[in-house]
Amino acid sequence: MADKKDKNPKKGEGTTPEPDLGATEQDDGVGEVNELFEAEGPDVETSLSDTDLAFLEQSAEDLAAERLADLQRLQAEYVNYRNRVERDREASKQAAVADMAKSLLPILDDLDRAEAHGDLEGGPMALIAQKFRTTVEKLGVTRIGVKDEPFDHNLHEAIVQIPTPGVESMTVADVVEVGYQLGSRLLRPAKVAVAVPQED
Repeated sequence: MADKKDKNPKKGEGTTPEPDLGATEQDDGVGEVNELFEAEGPDVETSLSDTDLAFLEQSAEDLAAERLADLQRLQAEYVNYRNRVERDREASKQAAVADMAKSLLPILDDLDRAEAHGDLEGGPMALIAQKFRTTVEKLGVTRIGVKDEPFDHNLHEAIVQIPTPGVESMTVADVVEVGYQLGSRLLRPAKVAVAVPQED
C-alpha cells in the first residue's frame, strides 16, 4: 500500500507545477499596451491662446489688405488702359480727318481765287462754295493768316520781308496763300509777306 502511494503522489506534492502560459501571454499583452500608453502620453485637448487668435486675426487682415491693394492696382491699370485707348482712338480720328482736309485744300484755294476774280458773284457757284466751306468748317478746319496780325513762325511762312517805317515788330503785311489748321494741328502754314522794322 505504501508503494502505491509513492507511485501516485498527490496533486501538488513532489512535482513542479506547470507554468500557466495563458496567464503569461495575457500579462505580456497588458505590458505592451501600458508601454505604448506611456510612450504616447495621455490625450490632451489643444486650445488656442489669445496670442494665437491675435496672430490669426492679423494674418486675415493682412491678407484682406493685400487683396484690396491688388484690386485697386488692377482697377487703376484698367482706367489707364481705357484712357490710353480713348486717346489713341481720338488721335486716329484726328489723323484721318486731317488727311481728308488736306486733300480739300486745293479746292478751297480755287474757290478763293474764283471769288477774288468775281466769278462767284450772283451765280449758283456762290451757294455751292458757301456750302462747301461750311462743311469744311464743321470738320474743325479753320483759316489762318490775316493781314496786320503779328507774325508767328509757327503759323506763318514768310516768303518776303518788307522793311516798313513805323513798324516795331514783324507784322503780316499781306497774305499770299491762306493757311489752315485742324484744332491744334497745323495743316498748312499761311504764306505771307512780312513787314519788318526799317533799319536807320
